[in-house]
Amino acid sequence: MELKYLEVEMDGPVAVVTLSRPERRNAISEEMVVEIGRFFADPPEEAKTIVLRGSGDHFCAGLDLDEHARLRRTPAQFMRMCQKWHWAFDQIQYGGTPVIAAMQGAVVGGGLELAAACHSRVAEPNAFFALPEGQRAIFTGGGATVRVGRIIGPDRMVDMMLAARTLDAKRGYELGLCHEISDEGKSFERAMEIAQSAARHAPLSNYAIVTAIGRINDMSTTDGLFAESLMAGIVQSGPEVAEGLDNFLKRKARRLEPK
Repeated sequence: MELKYLEVEMDGPVAVVTLSRPERRNAISEEMVVEIGRFFADPPEEAKTIVLRGSGDHFCAGLDLDEHARLRRTPAQFMRMCQKWHWAFDQIQYGGTPVIAAMQGAVVGGGLELAAACHSRVAEPNAFFALPEGQRAIFTGGGATVRVGRIIGPDRMVDMMLAARTLDAKRGYELGLCHEISDEGKSFERAMEIAQSAARHAPLSNYAIVTAIGRINDMSTTDGLFAESLMAGIVQSGPEVAEGLDNFLKRKARRLEPK
């Protein structure tokens, strides 16, 4: 796959994907979001997990507003573009491969929507989160009302936008926008540790974790419990189950310790 806006390299079983528009704070153009979707829809077969990061000082500044202003899209055209973003970020969240985000600097607007589609998020101490669409006379279009709203709650998301709040890494962690804060300059290193650990899991188990839990959360209690039992039955029949249980019973498995 020829890539213009993403840099991809393999580190063992981990694919490292770097947003590569540092001169634009990795702002996402229409061509770039399609490229993101195409990659995550068909990642390298050898990739057991993926780390997503941004080049330069920022993770992602969101929608490319220069392009948006220049193209002057009609409402129908902009709606279709939003649906491209939804499709692309669905490939991350539901593609079946665990994606860990390493975030620094700006994680704003569409950049926050992108991060929210990832399964685990590690932030640098200098990371900050915002949804500035109201200040730009536009509205979220890349999935924030669904993904970010479910993380922090719709009421808090409304306040975040109306009050033009910019949240630092600590507040982002408290609200769930990131899952941990690394030491300074270590977000990528920590994201790689998580990715390497997850890569040791049985592939079918990882697939179930990243594709089923979010969908089950959309279901009624009864339907969710049925879907969980169905997925558990499928995973239980995987070829790695016997080895995993044997390692546990013979005390070969790693001891559980808080992190």
